[in-house]
Amino acid sequence: MPAPQHFTPREMIEKLVSYDTTSHLSNLELIAFVETYLGSHGIASRRVMNEEGTKANLFATLGDETQAGGIVLSGHTDVVPVEGQDWSSDPFSIVEKNGRLFGRGTSDMKSFIAIALAFVPEFLKGGPKIPVHFALSYDEEVGCLGVRPMIENIIRDLPKPQVVIVGEPSSMKVVNAHKGIQSYQTTVTGLEFHSSQTHLGVSAIQHAAELISFLMKLAEEMRERGDSSSRFSPPYTTINVGTIKGGTALNIIPKTCSFLWEYRSLPDADPAEIITRFNKHAEETVLPRMQAVFPGAKIETVTRAQSPGLAALDGDPGETLVMKLAQCNSAEAVSYNTEAGLFQLADIPTVVCGPGDIAQAHKPDEFVELSQIRECETFMRRLADYVSGRSI
Repeated sequence: MPAPQHFTPREMIEKLVSYDTTSHLSNLELIAFVETYLGSHGIASRRVMNEEGTKANLFATLGDETQAGGIVLSGHTDVVPVEGQDWSSDPFSIVEKNGRLFGRGTSDMKSFIAIALAFVPEFLKGGPKIPVHFALSYDEEVGCLGVRPMIENIIRDLPKPQVVIVGEPSSMKVVNAHKGIQSYQTTVTGLEFHSSQTHLGVSAIQHAAELISFLMKLAEEMRERGDSSSRFSPPYTTINVGTIKGGTALNIIPKTCSFLWEYRSLPDADPAEIITRFNKHAEETVLPRMQAVFPGAKIETVTRAQSPGLAALDGDPGETLVMKLAQCNSAEAVSYNTEAGLFQLADIPTVVCGPGDIAQAHKPDEFVELSQIRECETFMRRLADYVSGRSI
């Protein structure tokens, strides 16, 4: 067996950021590096490949994987694109400036993965009495796709863990609730005609605008139904239309128009309500008027991504442990979505806690504060003490 490899947290962050794992690319080079690193410490890894064989989840256990009550450290390896963003430096090379590390994924969320990996030698000291599981996934940024088959494997192959810690950027605060997300693409198909003959054509853009207007009315209704005492900001389900494309020329009644839209629902809200009401309005109100002019007119909506919210489980022992590790007195709620809701749906207690600020995620010149890295190091050091049976 090769000599054990050792990296400082900073060195490991530099290494992981150097791999361009944008969601449309492969993450296999990064996965191979982690396999080799863990293997140098005698840790076997298991891959869960995507159907195309171009990406992989990685699961590895430090300690006895047949023992219940382990700690899962979960993180996604993919990052969002840098194309079209004005970066001051190479996004895939770490730059330190003013107490910050700049680079794609420093905040979302390679720093958490890197620091956890750098602490593998600490976790292994004396043999962990409580197993530590690494769960690294692909394609979180495009709908939490990779983590789903990995969760299935965890349920099938392992005793129930004590808690999953999802290391999304939370400024090292413990998050026990977040919103769910549903995203869709709606395509409206009408009938092209000369723009002087509007009575003979069916404008896809006009009817798409009607559908978007309906969504905005729903958004206002959600706002009015919100609870001002809620921990969420904003304290209601939100709806957003992100892109719209349609038409070919000013003097042509447009045949097609498509738009991408999403809603982020409170954990206790019915996640199907908005799409159900939208489809009913499209099928019973808008489409009949279109087909009265052109029977071939269509409105088609396809799901792009669905990920459940995370509901607070106050007093859960796993959450209590993470709050102790993070030295937090209370947990928070956030409006962004993570894979935590999927773990919870599988009946595994889950919280979010990781270095970095979500406000820096997905932006040019993404960064993580060095102070956040130090806090995460302290967190991992306490976790190493806990799994080794030492007091924290």
